Amino acid sequence: MKLIVQKENPILRTMAAALPLEDISSAKTKRLVAAMSEMLAAAPDGVALAAPQIGQSLRIFVVSKRLFRDGEDDAIFINPEIIKRSRKRVLLDEGCLSVRHIYGKAKRAEKATVRAYDLEGNQFTWNGSGLLAQVFQHEIDHLNGILFTDHATDLHEQKK
Repeated sequence: MKLIVQKENPILRTMAAALPLEDISSAKTKRLVAAMSEMLAAAPDGVALAAPQIGQSLRIFVVSKRLFRDGEDDAIFINPEIIKRSRKRVLLDEGCLSVRHIYGKAKRAEKATVRAYDLEGNQFTWNGSGLLAQVFQHEIDHLNGILFTDHATDLHEQKK
């Protein structure tokens, strides 16, 4: 299994490429998403993972089924874009699997709506609030080459 890419890797500072629509339902994309889900499942403190975090500069992220009460599967977002954010911002604790043991406070919109594609190539819209809205914003930042440490305050190290 691959390792999760860490903050020193330049791929995390690169704008990820959109996946061509004809490639969304390909076996290659399904293998990539399966690998992402497997890596996320192996990281008990992680709730989501973006493709650049495993060395693939593509606009894909996966949200762990652990985040959903009745979630049987991880949620897959291909070519996601935030189409709406609430005006209200909240200061939230944040960490990242690519910035291990560093935590801080990030100001995020309280609610966010994402439009994306699923693995079958169907477009969907998902409204998130609270932790899910935070996850949407954090993961799309990854796809845009931004780490939470770029804008977080009160950064501190916390080893388990």
